[in-house]
Amino acid sequence: MVQELYHFIGGKRTKGRSGKFGDVFWPMTGEVAAKVPLADASEVWDAVQNAKAAQIGWAATNPQRRARVMMKFVDLLNRDMETLALVLAKEHGKTIPDAKGDIQRGLEVAEFAIGAPHLMKGEYTEGAGPGIDIYSLRQPLGVVAGITPFNFPAMIPMWKFAPAIVCGNAFVLKPSERDPSVPLMLAELMMEAGLPPGILNVINGDKTAVDALLDDPEIAGIGFVGSTPIAEYVYKRGTANGKRVHAFGGAKNHMIIMPDADMDQAVDALIGAGYGSAGERCMAVSVAVPVGQATADALVAKLIPKVESLKIGPSTSNDADFGPLVTKAHLQKVRDYVDLGIKEGAKLKVDGRSFKMQGYENGFYMGGCLFDNVTSDMRIYKEEIFGPVLSVVRAKDYAEALRLPNEHEYGNGVAIFTRDGDAARDFTAKVNVGMVGVNVPIPVPLAYYTFGGWKRSMFGDLNQHGPDAMRFYTRTKTVTSRWPSGTKEGAEFSIPTMK
Repeated sequence: MVQELYHFIGGKRTKGRSGKFGDVFWPMTGEVAAKVPLADASEVWDAVQNAKAAQIGWAATNPQRRARVMMKFVDLLNRDMETLALVLAKEHGKTIPDAKGDIQRGLEVAEFAIGAPHLMKGEYTEGAGPGIDIYSLRQPLGVVAGITPFNFPAMIPMWKFAPAIVCGNAFVLKPSERDPSVPLMLAELMMEAGLPPGILNVINGDKTAVDALLDDPEIAGIGFVGSTPIAEYVYKRGTANGKRVHAFGGAKNHMIIMPDADMDQAVDALIGAGYGSAGERCMAVSVAVPVGQATADALVAKLIPKVESLKIGPSTSNDADFGPLVTKAHLQKVRDYVDLGIKEGAKLKVDGRSFKMQGYENGFYMGGCLFDNVTSDMRIYKEEIFGPVLSVVRAKDYAEALRLPNEHEYGNGVAIFTRDGDAARDFTAKVNVGMVGVNVPIPVPLAYYTFGGWKRSMFGDLNQHGPDAMRFYTRTKTVTSRWPSGTKEGAEFSIPTMK
């Protein structure tokens, strides 16, 4: 029997009333496992009103007590790790170990958020002028929202709601309708941790729900992660409505392999970063850039057998390299990109399009694909494929290798593999990309640094997690204070100065 899911509003499960539903698949089998309600504008309004009513009391709760709720939540995440990972793997398609990594990276941001009492401290200057003290406060925005993607159904919701909530905001989460069960489970765990009803609401939906959040006057800030066209749409519509918005979009992450690089290390890095999670990561390496003909020939020769021997398995596997893609439609989209690459003249060295998983013939599986002799004018180079497809773009020298990521419209992540410290230092200084790895293929910063790309990979001024998250979900109030001394001074008509 197909399960019917729900929204989570005001601290309780709420049955959808729009009459519209979406299918939630198990990608490893291809079967419909659940129906998720797709909210109309009135259901979004309910969630926002619940958040608004609860936020005033939550903001008045001292930061240490808010942090204690997050501390308990982290304990519960560790307690339920196995259960959450299994549900996540079944609905998304990533393997159990990968699903645990998804949860762990979100958990680490929740751990960072426990430091809110320190991170929200303002500044104080005594005696800034004659009898005048000046101090600043960091106060919550009020009601904020997050619109999160399918590829990290645990991590990215926690990247959004954990810092927002400890800062004293109420939060409305609109997760992907493709894999909504884990976000709903996270909301219930937050309640178990002691969060008051209404502070974290989960509303499932499609564009109707997104537009309702973007247009609701009670929503003060919105965080988004997804494709670049939608990120730009969210940013423009949200900011036009007076909201603070940061919207993270697509990527085309390059990995530069210098002639002096440890080739075995570089190949292993490419295999893991390019094909892990079936390439459905915004930080996946999708472009390998070997410098020099000899480097390129050696790299491709070592990559081919590695890609051919990738172990693909069901989502419940603990030892597969990667599992199925998220939907049948997305699988077809990735296959179409491979067809396109052949038409464009790239050399397909490994073809995984026809892969079928024995016993799971209806699942959304695809083997690893490897292209060589890809050029920068090809669509398979320009566009984000979001699948297990790696393109090798040969660069004649370091200058050309640096130019490729610098001139690409996306600027999310990049890496260089080399033994030369001077080359690495020059690269990190000159590359026009937000996150850089040196002999690290997926340079995702730890929770106490910020995550964010440049160019069309990000719209907005502040990044995700780390100190930027605390800045994004708060606003600064500055107070200039003077207490009367009993001496009559008379009116002052010029602008105050510290002279």
